[in-house]
Amino acid sequence: MLIVSLLVVLYGSYTLLFKTPAAPSVRHLENQEDYIASLSKYRNVKALKKDVLLALDQLERIEKKKSTLLQVLGERFEPAELSYRKFLSVITEVEKLFYLNLRGILSKLSIFDASEFTLFTNRQKPKSFSDALVHRKTGLYNEYFAHVTGYLGANEEILLKLDQLLLEISQLDSTDYTAIEEMPCMKELSALIGQTKLYQN
Repeated sequence: MLIVSLLVVLYGSYTLLFKTPAAPSVRHLENQEDYIASLSKYRNVKALKKDVLLALDQLERIEKKKSTLLQVLGERFEPAELSYRKFLSVITEVEKLFYLNLRGILSKLSIFDASEFTLFTNRQKPKSFSDALVHRKTGLYNEYFAHVTGYLGANEEILLKLDQLLLEISQLDSTDYTAIEEMPCMKELSALIGQTKLYQN
């Protein structure tokens, strides 16, 4: 009985001290920390490392850009002003789109099998597989990478547009709502948001 109790205590201690908590599933990601935890699971997968590090970097950058944008908006407008609310609405929607792209990345990563990928792309691949099978399997993995790269590119585009928006806000001479609607970057961001809503419906 003493041995069983000791084993239970040791296992409990191990679980509490050394076992990392599981990252939430893609459907249950709620905040930046959840996304960081989910992406970090793939940080040491050689084939994915560069893309995962870029996604983590993008996460950090969007938070900085959002913070800077909100600070500049707070300096230029009162929160009750229509102009402030319009900018805030666009920033919020673009941020949602950014995180939607991250969900897409995580969905692809969750079905990616790194060990199988290594087996099929290794120069010393097993002789039991035909060249046609290896070629098709490699093509499938290249599709995974293309999707991930596409999402990363879309998020990089969002980050660029937020930089452009920041520049345009800093150069804005008027608080006229119609002038804000005509800003090139606001038009681009509104179009991007509109396209995304069409895909979701």
